[in-house]
Amino acid sequence: MHRLNIHGVSDEIPNTSGPSAAVLVPIYRENGAAHLIMIKRPMSMPTHAGDIAFPGGRPDPGDAGPVATALREAQEEVGIIPGDVYLLGFLPAVDTVQFRLPVVPVVGFLDGVPDLHPSEREVDRLFRTPLDELRDESGWRCEMWWGHPVWFFDLDGDVLWGATAWMVRELLGLSLSCQ
Repeated sequence: MHRLNIHGVSDEIPNTSGPSAAVLVPIYRENGAAHLIMIKRPMSMPTHAGDIAFPGGRPDPGDAGPVATALREAQEEVGIIPGDVYLLGFLPAVDTVQFRLPVVPVVGFLDGVPDLHPSEREVDRLFRTPLDELRDESGWRCEMWWGHPVWFFDLDGDVLWGATAWMVRELLGLSLSCQ
């Protein structure tokens, strides 16, 4: 993972003690720089409305695990073709504040700049963010909520926070504590 300068990625699927959702953490290179693809969920969504997130969601009955769920959801939400994703591995599962449902982050690399087609129903805004921008600690702030650190990053007029921010910091090898 050193060529992309990412951290915390494991070959092992995180063990969750029950049902879990999955997200695709899609990375690609543009002009020599690694970028992440994230979405802003519309306010009309029943869960995580208005949040910046990675494409993903709950498993469908036919999904054969978190990789299948993440790839299916990424195709539905932003048009990423599953066959174009090279699986790099997994980040540790993260609980969401809203539902306490573990989310398995599936890290994938896309060869070339993807031609994305966001779903109008599921995507309010698309972000193609350079990893170097997210590595800059001056853009981050941390607050303690119920004894747990919650990270925030101002992203082009919106705020990346919560589980997705935690995944980004994990991926980049940034500290997860507020100190």
